[in-house]
Amino acid sequence: MIIAVDFDGTIVEHAYPAIGKPIPFAIDVLKRIQNECHHQLILWTVREGELLDEAVNYCRERGLEFYAVNKNYPEETWDNTTPRKLTADMWIDDRNLGGLPDWGIIYRMIKYNETSADAARYLENQPQETKKKGLFSFFKKQ
Repeated sequence: MIIAVDFDGTIVEHAYPAIGKPIPFAIDVLKRIQNECHHQLILWTVREGELLDEAVNYCRERGLEFYAVNKNYPEETWDNTTPRKLTADMWIDDRNLGGLPDWGIIYRMIKYNETSADAARYLENQPQETKKKGLFSFFKKQ
């Protein structure tokens, strides 16, 4: 799949034009989606110029590289006549209807093709000692 990912409010908290505080587990889950599921991630953000460079570098410094940034593929060029339409199978964005789900739910939805309700139910039903081990300890499919 090709997955478009927003930056402000999705990877980091809203503080535009500054970079906000990291949203817990966002970078880790996105790296797992790339490495385990082999999906292509596109950074799709309103940021441009230096602000965009800052966002890309923020992710890169944390080990997250995108297939493309604000384009369908790395070599694509934009001009004033090109419609800015992204071809993606999925968007992860805090402006989704219902807002941004927990990153554990996002991971399970993509990795195991679960609905958000099924992923949430799974995570809620984990024993308390499993929850204490950390986010990734209970992602495994049972």
